[in-house]
Amino acid sequence: MKTLRQSVIALAILTIITGIIYPLVVYGIGQILFKYQANGSIIVENGKAVGSELIGQQFSQPGYFWSRPSATGNYAYNSLASGGSNFGPLNPQLVEAVKERVTVLQTSNHNNTQIPIDLLTASGSGLDPEISIAAAYYQMPRIAQIRHISVSQLQELVDRNTRYPLFGFFGEARVNVLNLNLALDKLKGEQ
Repeated sequence: MKTLRQSVIALAILTIITGIIYPLVVYGIGQILFKYQANGSIIVENGKAVGSELIGQQFSQPGYFWSRPSATGNYAYNSLASGGSNFGPLNPQLVEAVKERVTVLQTSNHNNTQIPIDLLTASGSGLDPEISIAAAYYQMPRIAQIRHISVSQLQELVDRNTRYPLFGFFGEARVNVLNLNLALDKLKGEQ
C-alpha cells in the first residue's frame, strides 16, 4: 500500500511539473522573448493577417513571384497534409509533373534558360515559403514585363529581401515569396 501511495504522489507531482508548470514556463518565455515567432510569424498588412512567414502560399498570377510547387494533398500548401510526394526520380508521375511545370514555366516566362530545380520540385514538407535566388531571378523578366518596371528594380527588390546563410555557411541564400510579393506590391508600376 505504501508503494501505491508513493506512486500516486510521484505521478501527481510529475504531472503538475511536466504537464502544467513546464508548459507555462515555455509559453511565457516564448511570449516574452520570441512573441512574433511563438505566435506563428504572422505577417500583418493594414491590420489584416496576410499569411505566415513559415508556410508557403500559392501565387499563380503572372505579375507575382511564384512559390515552389507543393505536394500536399488535394490543394497546395495544405498544412494538415504536410509531406512530400515521395515519388522517386524514375516515377512516371514525378516525371510527368516536372514536364508539365517546365512547359508552364517556359511558356509563362518566355524563357528558354535553365529552370531552377526548386521551381520544378516540391519540398519535403510541401509547405516551403522560400525560393532560391536563382528561382526569383528566373521569374524577373515576366514580372517586369507585366508590371512595366525594370529588371534592375526587381533585382534590387530580390536582393533587399534575400536571407543569407546563418553565420555565412548554414543553409543557402533564399527569399521568402510572401514577403517578396508584398514588397513588389509597394513598388511603382503596381497593377
